[in-house]
Order: sequence, then structure tokens, then C-alpha cells
Amino acid sequence: MQQKRNIQIIEWEDLDKRKFYSFGVFMTMSIRATVYPATLIRTRLQVQRGKSLYSGTFDAFFKILRAEGVRGLYRGFMVNTFTLISGQAYITTYELVRKYVSQYSEDNTVKSLVAGGSASLVAQSITVPIDVVSQQLMMQGQGQHLSRFRLSSNSDAGKAKKKVFGQTRNIMAQIFAADGFRGFYRGYVASLLTYIPNSAVWWPFYHFYAEQLSKLAPSDCPHLVLQAMAGPLAAATASTVTNPMDVVRARVQVEGRSSVVETFRQLIREEGFWGLTKGLSARIISSTPTAIVMVVGYETLKKLSLRPELVDSRHW
Repeated sequence: MQQKRNIQIIEWEDLDKRKFYSFGVFMTMSIRATVYPATLIRTRLQVQRGKSLYSGTFDAFFKILRAEGVRGLYRGFMVNTFTLISGQAYITTYELVRKYVSQYSEDNTVKSLVAGGSASLVAQSITVPIDVVSQQLMMQGQGQHLSRFRLSSNSDAGKAKKKVFGQTRNIMAQIFAADGFRGFYRGYVASLLTYIPNSAVWWPFYHFYAEQLSKLAPSDCPHLVLQAMAGPLAAATASTVTNPMDVVRARVQVEGRSSVVETFRQLIREEGFWGLTKGLSARIISSTPTAIVMVVGYETLKKLSLRPELVDSRHW
């Protein structure tokens, strides 16, 4: 019996780079705006002691909505939009490293693992300072007692635009005064220990699940449908594997700790091993639609960015 054909992967050399980057910025911005509330909730859940403020993901959502309104779910979002830069750096690094590794190995798992880890290393070097500032802004409002820094009263004055950038400057000045330039890279090691494995796990599992689904699905099933199903499965797998380090990362960055190991030990000592699962449901809830949107968006982006002479040669 003939084996079903594999999912076709559009590689870097198949793309029109001008189209790829133009569409990519719009796609990345749309995804970040969609999932940002879940990211904020996850961060607050991870940083709080026990269940001192929120009992879970949905409790946090409704409490923030009641106390702070919709704007409360988007605290720090304007600062976080600068991660668009790291998003483009991530995509570029992933595709280039994947192309480089293909010279030495045709194994898709190897290419995905190495490229995913490398892309995360580059992206986190850009993202961490942005995350440090945006997370401090996330902790203001109802959860402000969870943060080392407080917004000064005069930062609340003025129009909305001035208020947003005034708060950002205020937090940045406090971080620099307390920790210097190194303060903007607090939690960098923890971030690498979280996101490099997460990225390195996500891509191989994404391709693995897509291939397995392709063997079960009808032969005329569009590849995009299979990829949209594989994305959330890979995201849930990667989130579960890396969540303990993500909890430690959030605490190091928000609470200003310098030791990843000591933060981990204190978390185990105070809250037991269940403390390592904090924010996991919020992470999976946010990663599921994120993965669907990202996979559909990314694969569509690559399809739209194909060089004209290759358009008819790719199954969709």
C-alpha cells in the first residue's frame, strides 16, 4: 500500500522576501493583540504567592475586567509591540538556520530542533528588555503589590498617549535607578532556559503531529487544516514541558531576583511542586488559539510569499 505523501514544507529559498516581511509584520501584530490578555493573566498568576489574589485563569480574567476594565487586560501592550522586531528576527533566524542545517542533514526533526533553538536565542536577546518593562506595567493596577516598582502619581496625568509613554518612562527610570542597564536583562538566563527548549520542542512536534495527522486524514484533506490541528498539539506539549522554567522566569524578572536556582528552590519550598504548574492552564489556553492563528497565518504567509513560478507546484 502506497504511503500517503508528506506535508510539503515551503523552505526559505522558495520565498519572495519582500512579500514575506511585509505580510509578516501585520500577521505578528494581529497575533500579539489577540493573545496579550492571556499573557498578562499568566504573568500575574505566576508571580502571586499561592492564590492570594486570583484562584485561577478565569477568576483572574473577570476580576481584572471588573476592577480595571478592558484596558487593564492590555497594560504594557504598547511597549510589548516592540517585540515585532524580535518576531521578524526569530522567523529569519529560523529559516536561515534551517537552510544551513539542511546542508548537513535532511532529517526534518534535526533541522527544526536546531533552527528553533537558534531562533529563540536571537529573539530573546531582543525581547527580554521589552518583557522586563512590559511585565512591570502588567503588575500595576489591581496586582501592583506584586511588583517592586510603583508608578508615580504624576504619571497618571495627561492624555492617553502621554499617559502610556509617561508610565513606560517612569518604569524604565526606576529599573535603571535600581539595577542599572543590567536590570533590563534580569531573567535573561531564565528566559533562555524557558524559550530555547520551548522553541526547540515546538517545531519538531509540530512537524511530527502534522505528519501523523496526514496519515490518518483523507488524501484530499488540505495541508493547512492538518497544520492548524498540529499547531495546538505542539504548543500544549511544549508549554507543559517548559512551564516550570517559565514560572521561575516570571518571578526573576518581576521580583528582581538574581538567582534562578534560589528562585526555583524557594518556589518548591513555599508552594511545592504544584507551584511549577502555576499559569499552565492560562498558557495552554493562550497557546492554543495562538498556535492556530500562528500556524495558519505563517503557512498562509509563506504561501502568499512564494516565488511566482512555484505557486502552482505547492499543494494547499
